[in-house]
Amino acid sequence: MARDGSTQARPRPIHPWPLRLMHWLNALAIVMMIGSGWQIYNAAPLFNFSIPETLTIGAWLGAGIAWHLAFLWLLLANGLAYLIWGFASGHFKQKLWPILPGQVMREFIAALRFKLPHQKGVYNAVQKLLYVGVIFAGLVVVISGLGIWKPVQLWFFTDLCGGYYIARYVHFFAMASIVAFMAVHILLVLMVPRVLPPMITGGEMPEGQS
Repeated sequence: MARDGSTQARPRPIHPWPLRLMHWLNALAIVMMIGSGWQIYNAAPLFNFSIPETLTIGAWLGAGIAWHLAFLWLLLANGLAYLIWGFASGHFKQKLWPILPGQVMREFIAALRFKLPHQKGVYNAVQKLLYVGVIFAGLVVVISGLGIWKPVQLWFFTDLCGGYYIARYVHFFAMASIVAFMAVHILLVLMVPRVLPPMITGGEMPEGQS
């Protein structure tokens, strides 16, 4: 309450605590699943290369599978919570929509020139496209992964991906898309480092923004 007796609204955080919590839980789950997934991949490579052992998690196939399944449940629970919260709170509608092709192209070119605009609490067009894309890739990687894990019991996921053999490729390319997103995401943070502290502390929304 202000000195004159009027009620003063508390400043709104740039990133609410549920979003921050789910962001870091998701980051942990994704890193662990990618590293353990690469260990599993090395046991039966799809292509003529393998992942360096220093980048994998789990010293052998059994350990890689154990880590992969352990963090699968964290990824599923956290992802479901994020989707429910995102729609229920209006986060998706407010932050990720609309995505305008012309704006994406202009800001993509600006990013290549290291002149990407940034406003606190506002996602630029490139960020919107990346976030929507990685949400879709996350759904695909989960569906294809479940289809590979239990092709008999979860046959409908396996069939949705075109069968077990094709599901492995679908899973790999969905994973590769997520890795690419992480690389671009980290690059954007390095370009605009002031966006990182609010994802830890919450920050404060500038006045005049909702």
